[in-house]
Amino acid sequence: MTTSLQARYAPENRCFGCGPLNPDGLQLESVPQGDEVVLEWMPAERHEAVHGFINGGVIATLFDCHMAWAAAWEIAGASDDAPVLPLTVTAHIGVNYLSPTPSDQPLQIRARVTEATDRKASVEAELSSDGQIRATCTGLFVVAGETMAVAEV
Repeated sequence: MTTSLQARYAPENRCFGCGPLNPDGLQLESVPQGDEVVLEWMPAERHEAVHGFINGGVIATLFDCHMAWAAAWEIAGASDDAPVLPLTVTAHIGVNYLSPTPSDQPLQIRARVTEATDRKASVEAELSSDGQIRATCTGLFVVAGETMAVAEV
């Protein structure tokens, strides 16, 4: 799949982190690649904390939204044929900040589901920038009872 999960299943979503329709949001594009879901994202000055580094809350939001999509993808069967994905919400995330993340470099987050049932998924992820792992995250995501269907094209 080359289309992001957000564009395919929730093109009308206004979520601050991952909503394509939120002009003030981060507009993440999570793309399945093998057994991972990958995010490539370029920060802007407005995402900075101090001295040219990304704010820690922005990093937590990147992990939060991206990992929720990885969980939904896995719970739905991790298949391009999945007609719907469950809406997953965060039960818990824990971020480990290893080193400051520059705001003038593209970054990548790779998320993998480590355990899943039809109602919840445990996810691990790492954020890298400039060839260095800058942060890691673990999280638990649960199904909220709603689904997101493939958008009509």
